[in-house]
Amino acid sequence: MSESGDRRNTFGWCMYDWANSAYTTTVAVGLLPAYFAQAVVGPEGVRLGDTLYRATTLWGFTAGLAAFLAFLLSPTLGAVADMTASKKRFLLACAYTGSLFTVLLYFCQSSDVFRTLFFFLIAQVAYVGGNVFYDAFLPQIAPGRNAMDRLSGKGYAYGYVGGGLQFALALGLVAGHRRLGMTQGLAARLGMVMAGLWWAGFTLVTARHLSEAPVRQTPPQPQSARPQWLRNLSAGFSRTLQTARQVRRYRHLATFLLAYMFYNDGIQTAISMATIYGKDELGLSTTALMATLLTIQIVATAGALLFSRVALWLGTRQAVMLTLVIWSAVAVAAYFIQNAREFFALGVVVGLVLGGSQALSRSLYGSMIPPRSSAEFYGFYTLFSKFSSIWGPWVFAAVTLMAGSARIAILSLVAFFLVGLVLLVLVDEDKARRAGREVEAT
Repeated sequence: MSESGDRRNTFGWCMYDWANSAYTTTVAVGLLPAYFAQAVVGPEGVRLGDTLYRATTLWGFTAGLAAFLAFLLSPTLGAVADMTASKKRFLLACAYTGSLFTVLLYFCQSSDVFRTLFFFLIAQVAYVGGNVFYDAFLPQIAPGRNAMDRLSGKGYAYGYVGGGLQFALALGLVAGHRRLGMTQGLAARLGMVMAGLWWAGFTLVTARHLSEAPVRQTPPQPQSARPQWLRNLSAGFSRTLQTARQVRRYRHLATFLLAYMFYNDGIQTAISMATIYGKDELGLSTTALMATLLTIQIVATAGALLFSRVALWLGTRQAVMLTLVIWSAVAVAAYFIQNAREFFALGVVVGLVLGGSQALSRSLYGSMIPPRSSAEFYGFYTLFSKFSSIWGPWVFAAVTLMAGSARIAILSLVAFFLVGLVLLVLVDEDKARRAGREVEAT
């Protein structure tokens, strides 16, 4: 591929992070959970049969169901994409499905509980599924460990800037709703429409610039009477099972995935529980919380780029281990903070390590997998990511319930980071890469 083609591919790939980060920042984390609780369900909850369900319960169940569906589908769809050289088509299909259902959230108003949950479920599964195919392009575009570190960090930086910019626009709309002559609920719905259109619009840049390498030719196989799509799906499922059985040949890769499952659980729990911790335990205002969230987005841009340089100096695995040490310190510091200023300062540190830990984990994994099976293996990466996001919040809730304080629960996250750190020490990247080449050659 020419140098100009490399630049086009890199730009097109990074712009998808710019595009879809609007959804996760503005919709999944920012506006929709609060809108769902306040306007759709309301403080009185909703009754199903003889049981009264509050918004938190319904939201948690739907988010878990989305993670479970992604857990089931990602590896198989990734294998199909590898076999048919259709990563880009799958990526675009997920992007436009997710953006469509994000825009449809505009029509969800008071009492539209199940419509809102259904639209969110589809958008969330499409978002996660799209990231499987997006991540799978990384080894193709940036072969080599150092190149992957730089590109992965650059992609996250684009995402933090794009997502942060769109989030700032949506927050401005919500904050100024009275001056604009609209209700806060309408402003929130319009903010979500903006996120969906942002996702769809900037994905056009990816569609134009990102190209996919052709699939490796294999000997023709006897055709069956089943439709082509069903044959592809069946073959993808069989290939996924075969890869799962071969995990023993990827011992160091499996160890990394296990480490990632633990420390990513800690990271995702810290992100998802930060607003509740600030609101319930510290009594901070919504303005202070949203300002901190926006600051994390901005600082994470620098963090992703900074740690890609740290990886050149220390090595990728060692740089990830450094972020886990800092994450542990963050959890300990969160136990002692008392006010909005300290919460904001801690958010700055979180932004720095958030970008580094996510970007380098992705590139480290990409450097150890067989390049021709990247979508399939990134399906497993997403599988472990979704599986890990279940347990941390449960542990957090259980510790809070038993201890009567979220401060003790925040300390429990240190265990996730330390277990992940210890397991990372056991990973030998060179042996993992050799195992991948040997299996791919067979």
